[in-house]
Amino acid sequence: MKICIIGTGYVGLVTGSCFADMGNDVICVDKDKHKIALLEAGEVSIYEPGLTDLVRRNHEKGRLRFTTDLSDSVKQSLILFIAVGTPQDENGSADLSHVLEVARDIGRAMDGYKIVVDKSTVPVGTADRVREVVGKETTHQFDVVSNPEFLKEGAAVEDFMRPERVIIGTDDVRVAEIMKELYSPFTRTGNPILIMDTRSAELTKYAANAFLATKISFMNEMANLCDRLGANIEWVRKGIGSDSRIGPKFLFPGVGFGGSCFPKDLTAIARTARENDFSLSILDAVMEVNKRQRSVLIEKVLDHFKGDITGKMFAVWGLSFKPNTDDIREAPSIEIVSALLKAGARISAFDPVAMENFRRVFPDQVRYVEDAYDALTDADGLLLVTEWNEFRNPDFERLKELMKTPLIFDGRNQYSRREMQLMDITYYCIGKPREA
Repeated sequence: MKICIIGTGYVGLVTGSCFADMGNDVICVDKDKHKIALLEAGEVSIYEPGLTDLVRRNHEKGRLRFTTDLSDSVKQSLILFIAVGTPQDENGSADLSHVLEVARDIGRAMDGYKIVVDKSTVPVGTADRVREVVGKETTHQFDVVSNPEFLKEGAAVEDFMRPERVIIGTDDVRVAEIMKELYSPFTRTGNPILIMDTRSAELTKYAANAFLATKISFMNEMANLCDRLGANIEWVRKGIGSDSRIGPKFLFPGVGFGGSCFPKDLTAIARTARENDFSLSILDAVMEVNKRQRSVLIEKVLDHFKGDITGKMFAVWGLSFKPNTDDIREAPSIEIVSALLKAGARISAFDPVAMENFRRVFPDQVRYVEDAYDALTDADGLLLVTEWNEFRNPDFERLKELMKTPLIFDGRNQYSRREMQLMDITYYCIGKPREA
């Protein structure tokens, strides 16, 4: 099929390269000339495992092209995916200005029937607005589809190639069949393609993220309760996760969720509810718990040093909001580092891929190193904030030699307290008793 992807950010580039890999003719459009030039040269500015090879392979085969010419790309394609950003507005709602601008440009460029697909995460009712905007600019027939993405940063290519489900929002049987044909190579193992109305499709994306965020905040609350009761959150997690109605995923406590999706989507759906005279009390609590959870690790640091960390040096391992991405949007590390600096501490930080992005937030206040162990030199304590694989089994004897004090604040519960005790390392984590 002939496909146009408008927006070469995270969602757009993954979507375009994966469709091209299945033999489709894909044009990726972006108004950023520099970004397009880099992509044509095979350079991908987004860190995502497997994405660079996918882009280069399909570009070399001629199935994946890049351009700034939206009008010509629309004319060449049948299916037009809108994959531009929907940043959070000042009032908490999703900013649809980019989506609607693209819709307007599509309408002006159309020379025949097109299928316009909302791939960006958008509020309920956006498909109706896109339909209205396009319709004002053209007399040609078209359909609007809601096709929300469910890509996890760090596993996006795998998620697209082997989706657990594909959501198609449309009321037109013919359009549904075209979209099912497009996605059929990705669902050969039998995972469903669900056809529903556009509003239900739009809400499904928000509802999924809201529910996952709720599981995380619930477990963080249980972990904090465990700290007070002397219970072990690991046993609690295994106990409830073995219940098939609950499941084991998203039950790991820590310093809270971040990234570009959960915080923004929860805020947006809560805003949508208020605009319709309804209060999502559960989600208000989820966001409050997540905000409060950022301070848990800092409180443990301050308690250990009796409230005074002036001049203390802390190593921070992990700056991205999760492993396998360089994304620091809403990352817990930002608030944690900010709190440490405000309290008079010094910071030496390492992350495998996110340091350049973090440097834009803290250009001079943080010392950045090229190796995890370099951050430990003369450190008074180590804070593990992001659970990258390379932090899971470090050389603890080397750690003890480098640090001024063998002291770990584990924000992801990666290590065994018992093993730390045997190695004479003072260890703090979240929701585990001292003897665990």
